[in-house]
Amino acid sequence: KTYLGRPETDQIRRMAMNLLGNGLYAANRDEEALSVFEANLATLRRFGAPEAHLLDMKGNLASTHHKLGRHKESLSTTREIYAGVKSLYGDRHFRTLQAAFK
Repeated sequence: KTYLGRPETDQIRRMAMNLLGNGLYAANRDEEALSVFEANLATLRRFGAPEAHLLDMKGNLASTHHKLGRHKESLSTTREIYAGVKSLYGDRHFRTLQAAFK
């Protein structure tokens, strides 16, 4: 599938997908939001997006799993995010500390 004929690697397409997921999440259409976030993460992985982008998208997944009551999945993803952020930025970086308190 494409967004208005744009390739998967197009930044505007990815931003539109993320906005769609966020809108669905805000409208309590959580299963649909989860599907969009999972598709967006898969796309990011396919074209080799930076790890920081993958971690941000995983944050959306963790929040959505939590909202759906899937606490084990949420916790597991949150731990992955913390480990990834710590690896990228180090122990004392603001983003690492922020990830530790989620």
